[in-house]
Amino acid sequence: MLTREFAVIDVTVPHLTGRLAVVTGASDGVGRALAGRLALAGAEVLLAVRNPDKGAAAVARIRAAVPGAVVSVGVLDLASLASVADFAKRLNQAGRAVDLLVNNAGVMAPATRHTTADGHELQLGTNHLGHFALTAQILPLLRAGRARVTTLTSSAARSGRINWDDLQSERKYAPVGAYGQSKLANLLFALELDRRSTAGEWGISSNAAHPGTTLTNLYASGPNLGRARPSPYEAIMTRLSRLGVLVHGVDAGMLPVLYAATGQGARGGGFYGPDGFGQFTGRPTELSVYKAARSEVAASRLWGVSERLTGVTFDVV
Repeated sequence: MLTREFAVIDVTVPHLTGRLAVVTGASDGVGRALAGRLALAGAEVLLAVRNPDKGAAAVARIRAAVPGAVVSVGVLDLASLASVADFAKRLNQAGRAVDLLVNNAGVMAPATRHTTADGHELQLGTNHLGHFALTAQILPLLRAGRARVTTLTSSAARSGRINWDDLQSERKYAPVGAYGQSKLANLLFALELDRRSTAGEWGISSNAAHPGTTLTNLYASGPNLGRARPSPYEAIMTRLSRLGVLVHGVDAGMLPVLYAATGQGARGGGFYGPDGFGQFTGRPTELSVYKAARSEVAASRLWGVSERLTGVTFDVV
């Protein structure tokens, strides 16, 4: 008999007409595929992207696939807290309640240490701190929409650890280690956000999802930063995908995220991903939270550190 962790979930998307969904990093990969499915279900989708040209191309692709889709682009660079604040300001000025927020954008394993516009290690700053600041600054809109917030993590969070003594990898930088830390931070944040919403009656639901090993440009864009020669990551992943071994495509990888963001059975504090060997590939299922992310003490500590590093707090009135 299947346990809950390995019980396959049937992803049925409810009608989302009249709902506003904000998806970060939606110009390609999982984010773009997810935005298309949300638009197909009737949602109005805002693609929050760093590159407006790529965002416009994504909008064109979604509209071609989903006639009548209501999709638009908003410029958001998660590696700049000023850009995050500007994006949030525009949303707040528009005053439209946000029903779904998917914190999807990310960078993975640059070969050398890079920093954000604010001096934070690039992966921690982009993957976690940028999304932390965004969620905090549009909290009134999320509360108005009684929103579901889904934050993407990775199976890399399973072996990740928060290096409290060198959070910014200033003394020692390891590409994969820094990535694992940032994705563990994503998972800790998603779970802590749900706890705080429940305790404070904020009215929002927060969960986490990971897409397994999904072939996207994540394996080229990040690993090629700081390298004179192209990284082998993309070629390896492409070959494995063609062989059907441990790697799946975007449409499959998007499904756990789609369920977490829209599924009627997806719950606050839940964690969703693929059901296959090692969680590399497979059908969506609810997963057990990784041991490293179960500490509420660590989650609360990270929350406080994130407030200090971003200068942003979750103000609830």
